[in-house]
Amino acid sequence: MGERAGGGGGGSVAAISPVQQMLASGTGALLTSIFVTPLDVVKIRLQAQQTPLHHALACESAPWGGVIRPSKWKCFLYCNGLMDHIYVCQNRTSLTSWYKTPTHFSGTLDAFVKITRHEGLRSLWSGLPPTLVMAVPATVIYFTCYDQLRDFLRLGLGFQGSLVPLVAGGLARLGAVTVISPLELVRTKMQSRRLPYSELRVCIRSAVAQDGLLSLWRGWGPTVLRDVPFSALYWFNYELVKARLCERSRVTQANFSISFTAGAVSGAIAAILTLPFDVVKTRRQIQLGEMDSLGVSFKRTASTWHMMKGIWAEMGYRGLFAGFMPRVIKVAPACAVMISTYEFGKAFFQEMNLDRERLGS
Repeated sequence: MGERAGGGGGGSVAAISPVQQMLASGTGALLTSIFVTPLDVVKIRLQAQQTPLHHALACESAPWGGVIRPSKWKCFLYCNGLMDHIYVCQNRTSLTSWYKTPTHFSGTLDAFVKITRHEGLRSLWSGLPPTLVMAVPATVIYFTCYDQLRDFLRLGLGFQGSLVPLVAGGLARLGAVTVISPLELVRTKMQSRRLPYSELRVCIRSAVAQDGLLSLWRGWGPTVLRDVPFSALYWFNYELVKARLCERSRVTQANFSISFTAGAVSGAIAAILTLPFDVVKTRRQIQLGEMDSLGVSFKRTASTWHMMKGIWAEMGYRGLFAGFMPRVIKVAPACAVMISTYEFGKAFFQEMNLDRERLGS
């Protein structure tokens, strides 16, 4: 792979292959989603209790929204710690069983206890498998590309300094979003039309025939505007914080606790600074999901800047920073689990490669 297992610290170490990087990031992605998904399932169930889908009233959309919301359906966001996914619910009967279960909860802890007691422990991971089809490959592409780009910039082109992680992180995320964005859009379309995965090719063909090839990347802009700055800031701060913690601990290579702490801190900073883009991206995802559930073909949707101005006019700066605490509480641990597991996996393969080298010499 490159010069060091964690991208920080000193010392010459054995390289690890891109396949080993993929295995490390894939393992990290699975563990992150196992850890974060229960938190989001509980959040969704609590939100559903406050505003049941069958009680949702038809209301006129905001002028910058571009979509009206009939009472017979609703979309909600589901996050597995790796990606946000749209779930489309068209009426009471078509809801997934885990979403419509009528148990009453008095709070977060009560929801955890009652879901586990009445529906079984597995219910805390309801809805997870379909989302992993997109989220795990996206994470593998992203983390592997980051390491490869960072090492290419440092070793291949000779660039040094703290801007290398920033550039590599932004470019890696741009690539991952561009590859996964059309697949996630097609997944949402298939879900809203209740199509099996065997109909994937038909769904893609109909979408292209109806709205053109570029329609598969609808929603790409707001996603890039949130995820690319987030990733650039995250890797910039992660490498910086990790290097400082290594200095203070007087170690040349980051251990699990250093990676975990640096991941949590850098994830929280990036989440706060990119929150306005997250608000816009969430609204755009919901909007696209609603359009799909109605079978509406929109050639043009409101721009990110137009949506931001609308939110500012409607709610002020608080509107652009809505959900501040929930986002930080969700993102910081997810980043910490993902990066520490990834670094641990790379260190494991690095040690394995060193052992092979010793045996071969």
